[in-house]
Amino acid sequence: MAQMIEWKHEKNVVDYRIAEEAMSKRVEDIISNRRTELIWFLEHDSVFTLGTSAKTNDFKNDVNIPIYQTKRGGQTTYHGPGQRIVYLMLDLRNGNKDIKKLVWNIEEWLILVLKDLGISGYRIPGMVGVWVKDPGRVNIDGTRDKKIAALGLRVKKWVTFHGLALNVNPNLNFFTNINPCGISGKGVTSLHELGVKIKTADVDKIFKQTFPKIFTK
Repeated sequence: MAQMIEWKHEKNVVDYRIAEEAMSKRVEDIISNRRTELIWFLEHDSVFTLGTSAKTNDFKNDVNIPIYQTKRGGQTTYHGPGQRIVYLMLDLRNGNKDIKKLVWNIEEWLILVLKDLGISGYRIPGMVGVWVKDPGRVNIDGTRDKKIAALGLRVKKWVTFHGLALNVNPNLNFFTNINPCGISGKGVTSLHELGVKIKTADVDKIFKQTFPKIFTK
């Protein structure tokens, strides 16, 4: 990674297409050594996005919000107000060129953030993202695992973009229209639904505080 990382926090909702264009430009600048790495905190208007592994049967109902095809990894997901998006434009050229390790690190970062909030997050083998136990509701598959954070990355010349999405207080009803990340039978949840009534700005602080524990220079 580069010597310095810029941390950017958006106060207003950012259109998904505009964010994609901005990420692409920043990645080109990082590749050309014109700009530093960037960790970008934002929210999107309500939108469904389809990753490179998305399937046509991921949608269970007709929807009336935009659907965008994207070049990030992963399948189908929802973004919207109340969900914290963290886009990671990181330079891996001088470090560990191990994408699986990077995904593990991002999941571990999310688990640390949740731990700071008194929530026990964990992985499920074969299912990228971070999960929690829901004490109140049972899934269709009989488990209590609920997804609270998703991630999807793209890498160009060993510079990453896209990133993670943590459900702080989004409208979870939108997720009922899809198989989130291609996974059927399990549900989603949020910090607020788990009783953690925290502001997004305070979540951002925890992300920044815990980052050095996982990602070393």
